[in-house]
Amino acid sequence: MRSGEARRAPRWTGRAALGALALGMAVAVSWPAAVHAQANIGQPAPAFTLPDTKGTEHSLSQYAGKYVVLEWLNYDCPYVKKHYSSGNIPGQQQKWRDKGVVWLAIVSSAPGTQGYFEPAQMDARTASDGSKASAVLLDPSGKVGRAYDARTTPHMYVIDPQGILRYMGGIDDKPTARVEDLAGATQLTDKALEELFAGKAVSTSSSRPYGCSVKYAG
Repeated sequence: MRSGEARRAPRWTGRAALGALALGMAVAVSWPAAVHAQANIGQPAPAFTLPDTKGTEHSLSQYAGKYVVLEWLNYDCPYVKKHYSSGNIPGQQQKWRDKGVVWLAIVSSAPGTQGYFEPAQMDARTASDGSKASAVLLDPSGKVGRAYDARTTPHMYVIDPQGILRYMGGIDDKPTARVEDLAGATQLTDKALEELFAGKAVSTSSSRPYGCSVKYAG
């Protein structure tokens, strides 16, 4: 396997599992399709209310009538860095915000784990990464992340104006951390939005998310 490629999550047992958890390192994973008990394509997206880095609360319900994109975020994940350093995600954020889409980045890293920062630090990272997200939301308990079965950073969701989940999965179909692989990638989140705005059904409504595992509490 080449360096930087996404890989399936390894099986850990005994002391190895405890050691891996203690390290709190970025583990690149590509998850297989699974049954999503709470977030299901074609069904209402799980409701939530979360504060942003400024302390303002955001509820999914307040964006009724708008398309909403949810992006699970870990600033230090190399897969996230690929999409920000290249301008791929910021470009999509700006493109769709200009069309009225609400783009919410959610950080579900627990305190003391990779990706967790105090709000002011998150604002600094957001600025340095060139993010154009509508807001960065804080989910340190992981409650919202688990409701959406968010497994990797990034892990993407598209919700339509009626609150129905229309896409969930990877940002694209090239599960690597190499910027050069963007050239041959199909941008699945972008494609889903293009189809929805054209009044079409989403041709790829779910895909395998890839990146670093979400660093949930416990």
